[in-house]
Amino acid sequence: MALIVKKFGGSSVANNEKLLNVAKIIEKDYKAGNDVIVVVSAQGDTTDELLEKAYSINPKGPSKRELDMLVSAGEQMSISLLAMTIETLGLPVVSLLGWQAGFSTDSNHTKARIKKINTERMKTELAKGNIIIVAGFQGLNKYDDLTTLGRGGSDTSAVAIAAALKADRCQIYTDVDGVYTTDPRKVKGAQKLDKITYDEMLELANLGAQVLNNRSVEMAKKYNVELEVLSSLESKPGTIVKEKVK
Repeated sequence: MALIVKKFGGSSVANNEKLLNVAKIIEKDYKAGNDVIVVVSAQGDTTDELLEKAYSINPKGPSKRELDMLVSAGEQMSISLLAMTIETLGLPVVSLLGWQAGFSTDSNHTKARIKKINTERMKTELAKGNIIIVAGFQGLNKYDDLTTLGRGGSDTSAVAIAAALKADRCQIYTDVDGVYTTDPRKVKGAQKLDKITYDEMLELANLGAQVLNNRSVEMAKKYNVELEVLSSLESKPGTIVKEKVK
């Protein structure tokens, strides 16, 4: 039995059909006897829509604390809807906000850094046999205020959980089936890479590749968390990101 951490982006859970698709991916690993923790982003363009509302009210710019209070609601919606979808498959599941999953951060609102993760609640839920759905991108500071980790923060949340619980696999699901030499949606001859090093992935991320957030790759390198980037739409091998590649 393995512990698998899976992360799904907003486009992967954007509607009911896609939620069911994700639920079935989770079901397959769970029924194979694995423990499964899933990190989810806000649905579709929810975060952008919430930010647009905030700036329509206060064009000069709302306080960062209140922005965190607002945009963190997007992930709360996603985790509950995915948990409800998994329930329809007859599987045991529980959704947890970032702070319920033990995420403690600094107080740098909208760009917070993870300070530690108390894994007790997640271990308890796994012991009960539950699939765990965690709201990515968020945590709690020492003042008990909600914080968010910035763009791509759900990737970082997933890697942090995998590191803290010493997961056997950390899978990042996207709308492409791996890491390519260039953007396959724009360049016809782009080639998929079977494996890539952390440093090479960081270089691609810093140059604008949006497959993985650079902070998540930095964390994976620091704690030696092997990543797999794969498609939520196609069942085939993706790209492995690790320290050394032959």
